[in-house]
Amino acid sequence: MPLPSPFHARTAPLCTSQRWKDWAGYLAVCRFDHCHEKEYFAFREAAGLIDVTPLYKYEVHGPDARRLLARMMVRDIGKLAVGRVTYCCWCDDDGRMLDDGTVTRLDEDYYRVTAADPTFHWLQRLARGLSVTIEDSSAKLAALALQGPNAREILRACCDADLDELKFFRVTRARMDELAVWITRTGYTGDLGYEVWVENDSATRLWDILVHAGADWGLLPAGLDALDMTRIEAGFIMLGVDYFSSAHVIPDELKSTPFEAGLGWCVNLERDPFVGQRALVAEQQRGPAWQLRGLEMDWDVLRELYDRHGLPPNVPAEACRDALPVYQGGVQVGQATSNTFSPILKKFIALASIRSRWAQPGTELEIEHTVAYERCRVKATVVETPFFNPERKRRP
Repeated sequence: MPLPSPFHARTAPLCTSQRWKDWAGYLAVCRFDHCHEKEYFAFREAAGLIDVTPLYKYEVHGPDARRLLARMMVRDIGKLAVGRVTYCCWCDDDGRMLDDGTVTRLDEDYYRVTAADPTFHWLQRLARGLSVTIEDSSAKLAALALQGPNAREILRACCDADLDELKFFRVTRARMDELAVWITRTGYTGDLGYEVWVENDSATRLWDILVHAGADWGLLPAGLDALDMTRIEAGFIMLGVDYFSSAHVIPDELKSTPFEAGLGWCVNLERDPFVGQRALVAEQQRGPAWQLRGLEMDWDVLRELYDRHGLPPNVPAEACRDALPVYQGGVQVGQATSNTFSPILKKFIALASIRSRWAQPGTELEIEHTVAYERCRVKATVVETPFFNPERKRRP
């Protein structure tokens, strides 16, 4: 049975929809109200507050902490300065992705790793022979993501951190009243955002402080349904949806490399050996078989399909994680793994794995869409991601 998170005493009374899901063994709110639109627009036009405690969290510290993480990650963690955060992924020996997450350098020999899947065993395995301590802090640390254009002003009203100096993907210590917290300028919405980390026993106090400070800035508690829509707009992949951990699947065709999953930009090959390096060097030379791309569906074609049945256009109000075949000339050339109608862009969009031959932006493909039980195909154009990328996300 899923466990209540440290914020459950605050989120449960607000969740009038009674829509919950199991996220990494915790009860997580899908949506607070019967419709998630208000929460979505809070993220995009004001601020949304979401409990992200279920992320797996690991404290890695000691003289060889940097060596361990450099050995594990495809990104060169050895270059990560104190006070910075980086997004990265890690692979098996064949260069196939195991998971993705963040690494934060809190001090000279102290790092925090977040992950979507349990990763303690992998850290321990790679730490053999190294002078390093690994602690699973998943059940000790609570976290809230404060995301949206008003996020900075809300934090400014309730903490002592110099937020003008907290640049994109940076971390700082701060105090909120009597609470000692860590604040990272990170998030999963592709918007201006922060994540606030605190010990579990201070979780409800943190919630109350942020909600009180956000009352004049349109802050709303938000759930996973709204978050899913924003992360697709931002072009962010999800484990178990847009790619699968190589540790959990058998067929090679279900495994992805960072180059195939759109993460080639975070692979640093020319450095000391790391897990999967040899395979990734070979792939870089020959080119990836697949590429992650965005798709924009042709609304006029979609409308014509519904017109044939005397129906108005009907697309899911929520993000959809059901894989849909993608075609070119009657041949399947990929699959859309996440799709949503973007209210802010007024477009029906998808993340898709496309064979490299057909992955060039501007290529016209077709995606499967069902209308009145009839399987149809809608024209879709290959585009670069992110679909939504506001300047405020990175701007000081």
